[in-house]
Amino acid sequence: MDASSPLTFAVIGLIVGFIIGMGCYRLFSKSQRETASMRQQLLEREHQIAEMKTSVGSHLTGIYERLSNIRDEANQLELQLKEDAAEWNIRDAAIQPSLDLSGINSKQQPAEDDTTPAMPRDYADGKGGTLSENFGLKSNEAATPQPPRY
Repeated sequence: MDASSPLTFAVIGLIVGFIIGMGCYRLFSKSQRETASMRQQLLEREHQIAEMKTSVGSHLTGIYERLSNIRDEANQLELQLKEDAAEWNIRDAAIQPSLDLSGINSKQQPAEDDTTPAMPRDYADGKGGTLSENFGLKSNEAATPQPPRY
C-alpha cells in the first residue's frame, strides 16, 4: 500500500470525521442536557409560583372574610349601643362624639357650662409649682388682692 493511495485517504478521512462527529455530539448533547435541565427547573418554578398564588389567594380570601365578620360585629355592637342609649334616654354627645344618636326620640339634656375652672391661687411662687405650705398664714398678703395666676 502506498501512502498516497485513495484508500489511505478514505480511512484517514473516516477516522477524522468520526473524531469530529464525536466531539460535536458531545458538545451538542451537553447543551441539550443543560436545556432539558433548565426546562425542568422552569416547570418546577412555575409550579411553585402557581401553588404560592393559590395559597396567597386563599389567605387573602380568609382575611376578607374575617374583616367582613368584624364589620358585621361592629355594626351589631353599634346597633346594641343605640338601643341601650335609647333605653336609658342618653343623648349626650360628650359620651361618644362619633356616635350618631339621631334616631333616638328622647328629651335632649341641657348643655353643661363649658367654662374651664381658674387655676388655684394657692400655688407657690417659683419653678416647682407645688402647693404653698404657708398659704393663708400671712395676714398682709391676704389683705391685698392678687391677680389670678395661670
